[in-house]
Amino acid sequence: MSIDPRTFLPLHHNWFHILLSLAGGEQHGYGIMQEVLERTNGTVRLWPATLYGTLKRLIGDGLIEESEERPAPELDDARRRYYKVTRLGRRVLELECQRLEGMVRMAQDKRKLEAW
Repeated sequence: MSIDPRTFLPLHHNWFHILLSLAGGEQHGYGIMQEVLERTNGTVRLWPATLYGTLKRLIGDGLIEESEERPAPELDDARRRYYKVTRLGRRVLELECQRLEGMVRMAQDKRKLEAW
């Protein structure tokens, strides 16, 4: 049985930011938190409890998985867990980006019609 990726839409903003972070490659939790903070200029902060609860949910739903690949031990903390996006997660992220682009186009069209 395959899961229809559209059932996840619209994505919660935390899910979107995590999937977007992992679309660039595998990351550990702290790295995800930092990337989201930097990418949003500090407007979105994923606190540890929120982040790790969300990661657990994304794993359970099949959108991400824990990576078995590890950096060299001298370059990393052995306690860190690394995550990567799954094929389903990539498709969900792609569909969400298309949905958001459509919303932006509608707003732009409306703004042109009403001459804000």
